[in-house]
Amino acid sequence: MLINRIAILGGTGFVGHSLCNRLAREGYKLKVLTRNREYNRDNLILLPELDLVETNIHDPNQLEQQTSDCDVVINLVGILNEKGNNGSGFEHVHVSLVEKLLHACEKNGIKRLLQMSALNADAENGKSHYLRTKGKAENILHSNTSGLNVTSFRPSVIFGRDDSFFNRFANLLKISPLFFPLACHDTKFAPIYVLDVVEIMVRSLTDPESYDKKYQLCGPKVYSLKELVEYTANVMDLNRTIIPLNDILSRIQATIFDFVPGKPFSTDNYLSAKTDSICESHDLARSGIETMPIESIVPRYLKRKDFRSNYSIFRSASRRQ
Repeated sequence: MLINRIAILGGTGFVGHSLCNRLAREGYKLKVLTRNREYNRDNLILLPELDLVETNIHDPNQLEQQTSDCDVVINLVGILNEKGNNGSGFEHVHVSLVEKLLHACEKNGIKRLLQMSALNADAENGKSHYLRTKGKAENILHSNTSGLNVTSFRPSVIFGRDDSFFNRFANLLKISPLFFPLACHDTKFAPIYVLDVVEIMVRSLTDPESYDKKYQLCGPKVYSLKELVEYTANVMDLNRTIIPLNDILSRIQATIFDFVPGKPFSTDNYLSAKTDSICESHDLARSGIETMPIESIVPRYLKRKDFRSNYSIFRSASRRQ
């Protein structure tokens, strides 16, 4: 398959940065669509053959226009929480956008699309708005009759330097007292390194064997959420006692946090966590990719995070003196 240019939606996010860097090294021409070019230009503008284009991807006309000169589309757009609680935000981002994207691909004759999904995505049986809408998006794309070749990627929690998992818990642990109440403590995860996710995506790009596949992406080891939070505390040298909350208290905590700015934990997160985020098949191993364990990567950036924090405090104190 001849690829002249790739359009990437969500290319300015955590996974997007790593994917753009890898694709640029492979020599691909990239067009990253963003709603705020100036805010994101410093991170991506230096990559060769990359155009950072400000546009509204939710506008069908703009989306069609901006993908008209592309051969492949990669959709990384997703949210873990919405402003309200009725699912409309998830429908807008995960489902409506995919419907518009499919229409744009049909109009422009694009025949290849990579979709970032999630483990347990299921339009009918997903326990949360997040999982149901991710499942709906998969169904829309994989049932298309326009000749669009789709590959979906279903990762467990993704970790890496700028992740929203270990970094978030590190921040929460630092500001907590000696005790840290933890909801959904026994939910199982198999954290996957962001560069391993990028590797399978790049390999799949031109591989016909990946067409209409839904790859499950997991790291080499399964942990409970409690084990992962305890590990984070140990890496940060924080003496915290993790207090596991039962199901009722977990639901209460989620309900309260629904009203906290930024929603560090929400009812929808709680419902998603009712299902373990682990793989039933070892798709990365079958592709010959040896996955990285958290122990080899996470300390590198969490310890630097702690150093930067201490340095900032020292610098502020020096200024006061």
